[in-house]
Amino acid sequence: MIKDRLRWQIADALQTCFKNKTLHSCTVPEIQIEVPGNPEHGDFASNLAMTMARAERKSPRQIAEALVTALDDCDFLSKVEIAGPGFINFTLTAAVWHQVLDEITAKGEKYGFSQIGQGRKVQVEFVSANPTGPLHIGHGRGAVTGDAVAAVMQAAGYDVQREYYINDAGNQMRTLGLSLLLRYREMCGQPVAFPEDCYQGDYIISLAKEVHEAEGTRYMGLEEDAAIKILGQLGSDRILVGIREDLKAFGITFDQWFSEQGLFDRGEVAAGLELLAEKGLTYDKDGATWFRTTDFGDDKDRVLVRSNGDTTYFASDVAYHLEKFGRGLETLIDVWGADHHGYVQRMKAVIKGIGRNPDDLQVILVQLVSLLREGEPVAMSTRSGEFITLREVIDEVGKDASRFLFLLRRADSPLDFDLELAKRQSNDNPVYYVQYAHARVCSINRNALEQGVVLPKPDAADLSCLILPEELSLAKQLARYPETIVGAAQNHEPHRVVYYLQELASQFHSYYNRQRVLEDDSATTQARLYLVNGIRIVLANALNLLGVDAPERM
Repeated sequence: MIKDRLRWQIADALQTCFKNKTLHSCTVPEIQIEVPGNPEHGDFASNLAMTMARAERKSPRQIAEALVTALDDCDFLSKVEIAGPGFINFTLTAAVWHQVLDEITAKGEKYGFSQIGQGRKVQVEFVSANPTGPLHIGHGRGAVTGDAVAAVMQAAGYDVQREYYINDAGNQMRTLGLSLLLRYREMCGQPVAFPEDCYQGDYIISLAKEVHEAEGTRYMGLEEDAAIKILGQLGSDRILVGIREDLKAFGITFDQWFSEQGLFDRGEVAAGLELLAEKGLTYDKDGATWFRTTDFGDDKDRVLVRSNGDTTYFASDVAYHLEKFGRGLETLIDVWGADHHGYVQRMKAVIKGIGRNPDDLQVILVQLVSLLREGEPVAMSTRSGEFITLREVIDEVGKDASRFLFLLRRADSPLDFDLELAKRQSNDNPVYYVQYAHARVCSINRNALEQGVVLPKPDAADLSCLILPEELSLAKQLARYPETIVGAAQNHEPHRVVYYLQELASQFHSYYNRQRVLEDDSATTQARLYLVNGIRIVLANALNLLGVDAPERM
């Protein structure tokens, strides 16, 4: 990355200053480099001189002057200036930005990839919806957030696993079984009173109809508890098939689907509780077993085993996270709904209690989605239990628009999702605007081919023809792509890639509307064709990370 190249050059200049005694501390501090808000202040700026002032016992301007002198013979800097109390502004030569285009062309679909993660083993666990009903639009936002976080981290050199935790144990499974049994009895002609706390949706009726058509009255003679257990498992399996199909249509697959019930079957929940007891982290009170979460910053202690002997979801989650670390995973990233905010501290308390760094668990909280149509709210659910499913949204607006728009804002910010906007083929639609930029370059390539103009190979184009400020600005934007991926990976913020794509597309469309790529001058044509194809490669790479197609025609 160009920032790193400049950072190394500054470090070398510091060593020169130490050798010639213009600076004396002989310690190279962390070198912070930023992009100035005003382009007139150069390509990069650093406050290094101010951070060194105390150690050097000199004014920042004196330090800056020594550094500027040491940088005088740097061949990739066209100008170095001191601003204000001691900021140093750096302007790079045009050739540096032209070299970015060669790098993009050479690396192709790997441009933007790095090894910042150094193969660190990371697991991203997301969606993990109870297998008691179809996925809804809120699940969709969590799904694409988790998938995109995993993708950008892989691109940054992390060893990433994607996992879905199947909540197939506990009261919700009994409730599913009871709901299905009651609807099944209705199918068999038996009048029933359907409780409000059972699952109300039409999908329960559809499942009951499937069971009745396949099995007739087979389950009518069973004892209720046995029928509930069988139908709960049957319903869960069928719903899980639908969840898998919906996620596949959404472009999401998992490395592993992990069963909560498996933790009980293998004795891992009991083993986890025993481990916590051995470490003195639990106590018994009022017939229940409690975890001492207040010892680790939680506002109150939490129940692991109720007085009736039933374990809580918390106990399952303790066992699950212990099992994850047992696989050799170094960092766990959980993507949860915003309503789980209060759950974060207690899970971090567990991680700290077992002797690990609480930061080994990172939680991404995903805020709610408001569904709109032409700016007007769409009812998300009704008293009957019906709601807008993720599959309905995908079927109406498509995978690409759904994924892109779900990532349009930070995960912890509320999101408005307008169905009509998502379908609109205009610049108002963010995903259309970005995809059209890619398709537009492809169209330029086709026109070039028809005119007998061939895309130049690396080093074949005379890039000195790219002298317009907007051309250099585009090259600079392309150079920022690798650090965008690193930032998105390290901060678990894939929306940064969306912001980047929107800015790059905007710059390209503006350039296209003002300048002709296929000019009368052959050298200019070759250089501009080289530039826009660098843009095409980066657009495709970034869209691919988000799981969005890069169409050649629109």
